[in-house]
Amino acid sequence: MLTPIEAPSLSRFANIRHGFFTTEGGVSSGIYATLNCGRGSDDNIQAVDENRRRVARHLGASADDVVTPYQIHSPDVVVVDALVDRTALPKADGAVTATPGLAIGILTADCTPVLFADPEAGIVGAAHAGWRGAVGGVLDQTVAKMVALGAVRSRIKAAIGPCIHQDAYEVGYDFENNLVTEDPANADFFRIPNGAAKPHFDLPGYVATRLLGLEISTIDSISQCTRTNESKFFSYRRSQANKAGDYGRQISAILVA
Repeated sequence: MLTPIEAPSLSRFANIRHGFFTTEGGVSSGIYATLNCGRGSDDNIQAVDENRRRVARHLGASADDVVTPYQIHSPDVVVVDALVDRTALPKADGAVTATPGLAIGILTADCTPVLFADPEAGIVGAAHAGWRGAVGGVLDQTVAKMVALGAVRSRIKAAIGPCIHQDAYEVGYDFENNLVTEDPANADFFRIPNGAAKPHFDLPGYVATRLLGLEISTIDSISQCTRTNESKFFSYRRSQANKAGDYGRQISAILVA
């Protein structure tokens, strides 16, 4: 059974269906158990495709898949209006659509998934906000693409989903220095916990602050830590610590009904 996490700000609209899907409810096994939706993993491709079909059907999509771009940690966002062949996926880290029944989404395994909707306009978006994308402007571009389609900025709701949290996200001093040099206010997103040798970065806090600057309607944060919650989420950092060799990807998806 699929057990997606839903945002209150999006769930109350009958024409918006969404979910931050966990590891539960799929057919994959081993380190990919069970709802691995990442075709870029070394999982059995038939299992991955079945998992993605289950997500699409759960959302009531008109096709048995979810459009997810070929993610490259960029600020790039694409507009989609139909399913895209998996051999020709656009390289981007966000997608928006106004096509009813078309499920769009992004894949994560520690980075921040953000889902957007202007229910009145019937326009939705999904963004993959790792630190590179968030700093580079993927959230800004997702909102801009939605507005270009006809959304109104002051009506757009955003929801921040599960990602790695500060206590589990150690980074280098060069990373901290670069962000603080860009904006001294970014120092607020770093701290060194007791016993730690390096700074830790507050990724969901940084994402929330970037969203606040976009003058949208609502920002929900329903984020849980992917690194420390092994029973519910895949995590790149956990896989590295465990020397697992590979890892699954959870999907966050949304559509206009």
